[in-house]
Amino acid sequence: MAEQEQGSPKGESVYLAIGFLRRPHGVSGEMIMDLHTDFPERIKAGRKVYVGEKRETLVFESARPHGKGMLVRLRGCDSPESAGRYRNQWVYVKSTEVPALPEGQVYKHELIGLTVTADTGETLGVLAEILETGANDVYVVKKEGGGELLLPAIADVILETDMNERVMKVHLIDGLV
Repeated sequence: MAEQEQGSPKGESVYLAIGFLRRPHGVSGEMIMDLHTDFPERIKAGRKVYVGEKRETLVFESARPHGKGMLVRLRGCDSPESAGRYRNQWVYVKSTEVPALPEGQVYKHELIGLTVTADTGETLGVLAEILETGANDVYVVKKEGGGELLLPAIADVILETDMNERVMKVHLIDGLV
């Protein structure tokens, strides 16, 4: 079976969603943005971002906390009308533009494409997607023969992740197979 490539095609950047622009707020061009990042402190004035499906390059003119999200103003947007064109758009950063994490920690997108093996030695497939649920993440493993395996991202199941070898070792508990 030919090796299937994961992620973006070769040479293309990987974009990470950090927020979702809802609607204009006030009269100065600010917008309400839902947060989709574990690092809201990195969202600040001067930060380059990519907005929408076409990944339009923009810069935050200002950013401040607002409820569970943020109020952001994009450079060049100084009215509700000019900001409104970005309503209901995702905000991204390039994976190459985010700081490295401390030793032993990885960004979720770096897990995509890992070979998943059982503690019995059996190769189960490739980690293809991560579903974020209320209690814990769920890893979607594409099985070699077709089909999917859903693994809860909990310590009893995920035993070891070797980023150098690109392998994740798991323990299958009753009811997962």
